[in-house]
Amino acid sequence: MNQQNDMRRRVAAALLCAGLGFGAEGCRKKVQVPPLPQIQAPIALETPPPPEHPPMIEPPVVKLPPVPVASNGAKPKRERRRPAAKTPAPEPPVQVASAEPATEEAAIGALTSGGEANPKSQQEAAEMIAANEKRLNGLSAQMSDEQKAQISKVKNFQRQAQEALNSGDVEGAKTLATKAKLLLDDLLK
Repeated sequence: MNQQNDMRRRVAAALLCAGLGFGAEGCRKKVQVPPLPQIQAPIALETPPPPEHPPMIEPPVVKLPPVPVASNGAKPKRERRRPAAKTPAPEPPVQVASAEPATEEAAIGALTSGGEANPKSQQEAAEMIAANEKRLNGLSAQMSDEQKAQISKVKNFQRQAQEALNSGDVEGAKTLATKAKLLLDDLLK
């Protein structure tokens, strides 16, 4: 009997599995595809009639220049630079002192061309520029943005002072070097 019960259980399990398999699969229904719409005949488009009173302004005619065509054989030749012939430097004009005394108008507030500056003034301006440069180089590298802007101004005044001294404007060089010195003093406070 044991064998019969065992056999019955197996058959029952097989039938149960087959039933569940068929039940899970469900009924097979044919999927219906929606029908395609009918092809319509093309519709003729109507063009609007031109206006009875056309505009008075005619569109301007734009003429384009012809398209340039590059030719392979026409390459421009480079001209070599020839060294310019050195001309001797012109001699500076000799200044002659006038016998007339300076007028009162020229003495007070009048601008002069500077003329020959005395060597002592040139030396003072050069020393002031050098002292400012030495102080600039002695500053620490870590500065705030505001201090960096002020250092930039000082360097600009220094450069202008040196250019003025080189061009012979000793008074201008002294003035610019003094401005740079005052900014440096303010920076180091």
